Amino acid sequence: MESWNEIRTAACVARLKTISAAARELGIHRATVNRHLDALEAELGAKLFMRHKRGYTPTALGIALLRIADATSDQFGELVRMATAEATELIGSFKVTLVDDLVPVVLPILREFTDRNPKLDLKLIGSDRIFKLEYGEADVAFRVGPKPEHPDYVVLPAGRVEMGFFGPEDFDMPSNLSDLVDRSVVGPGEEAPNATYFEWLTKEIPRRAIGLRSNRLPILWDAVRQEYGIGFLPRHRANGCRLKELVKAKEDWHEQVWMVTHVDMHRSSKIQAFVQVAKDLAG
Repeated sequence: MESWNEIRTAACVARLKTISAAARELGIHRATVNRHLDALEAELGAKLFMRHKRGYTPTALGIALLRIADATSDQFGELVRMATAEATELIGSFKVTLVDDLVPVVLPILREFTDRNPKLDLKLIGSDRIFKLEYGEADVAFRVGPKPEHPDYVVLPAGRVEMGFFGPEDFDMPSNLSDLVDRSVVGPGEEAPNATYFEWLTKEIPRRAIGLRSNRLPILWDAVRQEYGIGFLPRHRANGCRLKELVKAKEDWHEQVWMVTHVDMHRSSKIQAFVQVAKDLAG
């Protein structure tokens, strides 16, 4: 039905049995009640009431409408209660998506957020796929690299991934990069992500020195961690490994992490609470 008001009016008449009583209950004019009933019966193509001198008696269809309207009203009431509860205490689910390697960057935010809001059901979705926030696939997305450009997204900085050029502790790094041992470097393959540090590698390191290429960053990083070859690695992934930085890092190697929300949901209590936690931890 196009108008909930017409359904609500008809349900009130079915309950009270007269136009006058329904008009007083709803605070509207008798003519408005009659107009709502006529419009609703025309829409249904069936009678909702038997009209007589003492008032209105609902037909079987009218009784069914009363039952459905009451149930719907109860559901709307539950919706209002849920909205009120969310405004004072955050409940329900909260979905965050990110690429796997951002977990060390994002995990402190998630831990603090759930500590402050223990009744929330946090779902962390690791995926290389770009989730569509406008379709409700996630509440918050964390992305790395260039700032996402989307007219309906709110994009905020959320830390960065610091990159370094690492190798084994006993690796003797030549002062001249052209003297690197053949096939000693792991580097980007076709369709690898665009990154300034890969641009540097391609420009500064001779092709003969690259012994392993891959389009997947985790493969390259695991190869460096396992000392298959020297190459780029996020500093947090080098922790606990017997590795050392072989080249002084350039500032533009480090990658910005972005927190992305949809503009229609950005002011919701859940997302505002999440943003506040991120700001608090950033200092």
